[in-house]
Amino acid sequence: MLLRGFPQPWGRLCRWSNPFVQSFALMVVTFGVLAPLTCQQFLYSYFYVRRWYLRPMSQEFLKQNQEEGLRALRYFERLRTPNTSERLGSDAFHPWLLITIITVQRHPEFHYVLQVASRFHRLLQECGPPCRRHQILLCNVETDPGSHWDAKLLSSFMSTVNHYGGREKVELSLNQFEKEKQDYIYCLEKSLQAYNPEYVLLVEDDAVPEEEIFPVLHHLLQVRFSKAHLQDALYVKLYHPERLQRYINPEPMRILEWLGVGMFLGSLLGFIYAGVSSRSSLSWPIVLFFALYSMLLVELVGRHYFLELRRLAPPLYSIAPVTECCTPAMLFSASSARRALGYLKELHCRPGFAKDTAIYSLLRTKGERAFVVEPNLVRHVGMFSSLRMNGSPKLL
Repeated sequence: MLLRGFPQPWGRLCRWSNPFVQSFALMVVTFGVLAPLTCQQFLYSYFYVRRWYLRPMSQEFLKQNQEEGLRALRYFERLRTPNTSERLGSDAFHPWLLITIITVQRHPEFHYVLQVASRFHRLLQECGPPCRRHQILLCNVETDPGSHWDAKLLSSFMSTVNHYGGREKVELSLNQFEKEKQDYIYCLEKSLQAYNPEYVLLVEDDAVPEEEIFPVLHHLLQVRFSKAHLQDALYVKLYHPERLQRYINPEPMRILEWLGVGMFLGSLLGFIYAGVSSRSSLSWPIVLFFALYSMLLVELVGRHYFLELRRLAPPLYSIAPVTECCTPAMLFSASSARRALGYLKELHCRPGFAKDTAIYSLLRTKGERAFVVEPNLVRHVGMFSSLRMNGSPKLL
């Protein structure tokens, strides 16, 4: 009798109706089968099979990017036909938003600056009256400005300033990192002097704007940044690398968001489970399990992909304290731009202390605040750095 009765507790434990068995089966099916199969080509997922897909995806991205460059070139060539050419910025003074594109010649077959300029030009045309006080300024920082053919083409359609070629000469002893910082200072300073705008959006020539950039910027600047704790920030970043957007990063605000995702989805999935399994009440172990399950799912599949859901409406975009790295698109108010100029002129950039690191260091040394908008409002399409040689670029 004892021998026959011994397996009974184990039999009850292994029944399908046992929540533990159901939870274990869900974890195995989700993270052992479904997620690896469906997410193996998701570039920013833990399930991404790098050795299979990175090289062909990188090559395909370069091919598509080259095609985008040719489309951008044809866009401006069509504008040259009679009655369609329009010179931007010729009559504007004191715009609400000045979009300054910093450009340097590199890999001309991709026409990076034309991609950025054509997208901004088209979006401004489609935006209509809300963007009436928006203008574009092209800032050419090529040491030989005449050799930058795309910039010469764009000078027919928008106001252009050249950092070099006149009295300004490049110091031979200047390292590339310090030159980049000085170019940044020049373009920001020229933006303020020439236009006296309320806001300056400083965009690098490989940061293509997303379709919704202007409605989101209008909402952020007119509604969200009117709040006291967001006012007078030194800058607002509109881009952070997707590979650095994971929850498992040393950034407290993301941990709080991650816990919030777990609490919300854990409760939601717990109620659904209770209804499907005909349980009379919802126990905290079930909610805790689904909270941990949701947090793990969001992190492993990729936070970047869940952030994309926020694009449904401008109020859904989040504003968080800024993190280090990268300056493809930076938004300054006129007053904060003047402060940033003063700070940057005191710093000297070098290998290991590039422009983006220098700007981020100001938050600590000067007691300033800055924020980042999520999801990104620009796409970083350039795979060739102007600072470092890279003959075989990869997406990661």
